[in-house]
Amino acid sequence: MNIRLIFIALLFFPSMLSWAQEDKGFIKVAGMQFVRDGVPYYFIGANYWYGMNLGATTTGGDRNRLKQELDQLKQLGVTNLRIMAGTEGPDTESHRAKPSLQPSPGKYNEQVLEGLDFLLAEMGKRDMTAVVVLNNFWEWSGGMGQYVSWATGDTIPYAPPAGTSSWDDFQRFSASFYSNKKATKLYRKHLKFIINRENRFNGVRYENDPTIMAWQLGNEPRGYNNKEAYRKWVHETAGYIKKQDKNHLVSIGSEGNTSSHHAGNDFYEDHRSPNIDYATMHIWIQNWGWFDPHKAPETMPGAVEKATAYLNEHVEAAQKLNKPVVLEEFGVARDNEAFATGKPTEMRDAFYRQMFEAVYKQAKAGKPIAGANFWAYSGAGRPAAAEGGNYWKAGDSLLGDPPHEKQGWYSVFDSDASTLAIIRKYAELMQRLPAEAEASGK
Repeated sequence: MNIRLIFIALLFFPSMLSWAQEDKGFIKVAGMQFVRDGVPYYFIGANYWYGMNLGATTTGGDRNRLKQELDQLKQLGVTNLRIMAGTEGPDTESHRAKPSLQPSPGKYNEQVLEGLDFLLAEMGKRDMTAVVVLNNFWEWSGGMGQYVSWATGDTIPYAPPAGTSSWDDFQRFSASFYSNKKATKLYRKHLKFIINRENRFNGVRYENDPTIMAWQLGNEPRGYNNKEAYRKWVHETAGYIKKQDKNHLVSIGSEGNTSSHHAGNDFYEDHRSPNIDYATMHIWIQNWGWFDPHKAPETMPGAVEKATAYLNEHVEAAQKLNKPVVLEEFGVARDNEAFATGKPTEMRDAFYRQMFEAVYKQAKAGKPIAGANFWAYSGAGRPAAAEGGNYWKAGDSLLGDPPHEKQGWYSVFDSDASTLAIIRKYAELMQRLPAEAEASGK
């Protein structure tokens, strides 16, 4: 070898080694694929929004239950959890997640913060990764509407069950967040605070923690009647996060195109920003009026057809974007819309099987879809009412169903053996994909 080349290599080797060590364990994007330590990363995941509160040493906290549920998910092969790291007060509001992480602007509940620390530390011990949601378009965690209320002093026009306003009124109010400078400034302060936090259980700063797969701008942000400001907010906020943190991916938390043009979303345009590393979509066959659990035999076939077409449409758009895509929310009620544990889940199981199979086949074929997170794991939690269907109140068991929804609606409990078997099967299939691709020479 040329002596000069050897000398140059020796000069640069320490810095190259340092870079490789710093990058170790973090999930990155390579073209249309997630990669971790040089290996393609595929997953079946769960939505687990309440994990932060379960890890807290305050009302609703139960660290033994949290560890038990993380063990259950790990045994199922679930390796990715979508969690909340942004809930806003005041805690006197109805149908809200509480105690909140940020009861008032810039003031944090230390016990809930430590709950987030504990959750991430325990996930790290189990080699699980987290998509960390930092805001919410909807009212159940405070979210954008609360930031607007803090900025303007205006009362949030809640829709039922929290209030009597229409959903149109609420969405207009929430979407005004994107163009409210004071509200977005308060939110950016929250971003900086969280990204730079040091975990008290393992001493790792969040920005340096490979347990975190991605920062997510919000849960289901919609452009609604403020589309241009929304798209600008996506681009600029994602860029702000990247300046704060060079290690982690950034995603929107988008539903995709949704079933309604009124949502103000355009999956392709919304994800074009170079600051957005991968795309997301959600599928809600009941919420979008495609499926009626009380007329399941008649409506499920059409709902599955629409859901599959929706999935395919978004995967094709992701391919044009040259970005990976994740189906990060989907779910359906129990048979006849029952809420209690022990009630049949035949229709749910059929839908889960269809969605997981569609994702798996697309991934195996080399399409850009990389994972799917079902909504939502409720583990050992149980609704306060024996038959479920009650609304959550402080002191009740935390479930995957947020406080503004009937408890038990979309929950997957640790006793739902048939549903859990489907999750386990497809988690195993997704995890085999890298080895199968290598064996086939792809």
